[in-house]
Amino acid sequence: MKKLIDQILKFGVVGIISFIVDFVITMAVSTGLRQGAGMGTSQAALIGAFFGFVVSVIVNYILSMKYVFERRDDLDRKKEFIIFVVLSVFGLGINELIILFCIDIVYANWAWLHALVGATLATAGAKIVATAVVMVYNFVTRKIFLENKKTETEGE
Repeated sequence: MKKLIDQILKFGVVGIISFIVDFVITMAVSTGLRQGAGMGTSQAALIGAFFGFVVSVIVNYILSMKYVFERRDDLDRKKEFIIFVVLSVFGLGINELIILFCIDIVYANWAWLHALVGATLATAGAKIVATAVVMVYNFVTRKIFLENKKTETEGE
């Protein structure tokens, strides 16, 4: 149990670092597209989130496989990275759907919310909600598909 708690804490630190990378890129790209290209909030947020997510996946892979998960002996690094990316693509889909829902359904249709917060804060809020959901998905799926089961059972 202690090993799992330590692992969750390490995953949290890696997640915070990855989130900062993701969030900064998401906000910079979406703000740039809204202000510089006149793009709508939803489109700009989705494009920004895509770029932020892609860069953060690479950062997350490097840190997760070095500090959080014990590598499986039966997977070469190429297969491991492919599995990591495939799981992350599903996470990206969840991420984008949550952002789309938060902005196109909640933010756009609740006049009081629209009057209360601007597009930047709406994008930030949507990104935070999406990140929380995807973080749980990422930990569970990576633990199932990438963790070395042998060392997990030996540690108990």
